[in-house]
Amino acid sequence: MMYLLPLGFHFMMGLMMVDINPFFQETMIPAMVIFSILSGMILGLPQPLVEAREAGIFRSYKINGVPAASILVIPALSALIHASIVSLVIVVTGSLVFQAPLPVNWPPFVLVFVILACTCSGLGVLIGVVSSSSRVTVLWSQLIYLPSMMAGGLMVPLQMLPEALMRVARLLPASYAMDAFKGMAMGMPIDYNPLWALLILAASAVLAFALALFLFSWDSKNTARRSPLPALLVLLPYIMGMIFLPLGERMDFLAAIL
Repeated sequence: MMYLLPLGFHFMMGLMMVDINPFFQETMIPAMVIFSILSGMILGLPQPLVEAREAGIFRSYKINGVPAASILVIPALSALIHASIVSLVIVVTGSLVFQAPLPVNWPPFVLVFVILACTCSGLGVLIGVVSSSSRVTVLWSQLIYLPSMMAGGLMVPLQMLPEALMRVARLLPASYAMDAFKGMAMGMPIDYNPLWALLILAASAVLAFALALFLFSWDSKNTARRSPLPALLVLLPYIMGMIFLPLGERMDFLAAIL
């Protein structure tokens, strides 16, 4: 999830997608960076947390005085390191092999990358905390991952999607990350101040880690385990973005290509 899936997908999209969608090359590097973060953190982080809880590992941590915050933060930091390595490979190969344009502003590019990684790692650990079994983690993860692939602006611009899907995209971290990358790092115009996208991602990251710590359970047999419903509060920043941020004018896909 950290290396093989994102890098394999990166090379496959570089070889295929440019011919299908000429607009893809312009945003290939940020799109594949977002994909690598989603794959590593939304798909890769939750399951080991659930498996460790079910195996009683967290119980032994508690006996030996390991704080819950460390259990949640350390895997996220590890995932951030892996995502950084993969993203570096994507940036280098995307430019040299596929002639994708590099960011024009590197500090904002790094800033958006770090905030998105914190957001997705927070969502990943929150999924791991609220999931009752490793099989359930797949369902929760796919609720974010699959819509992000279809409506997150990674493969085609959001403005080419039907209006209903454009609205759904405002509930996904990938859409805000793509807007932030475009507006702050790639020098491309978007329909609102990209700092709002960055603020929504940062608020989601803080909420996700806070909720994960609040709902954390040391043992799968803990009868006092809290209800997972408060985890839905992590959607608040995205709902605010869906309500108040503009969708932009929809472009017809075929007309835009022609």
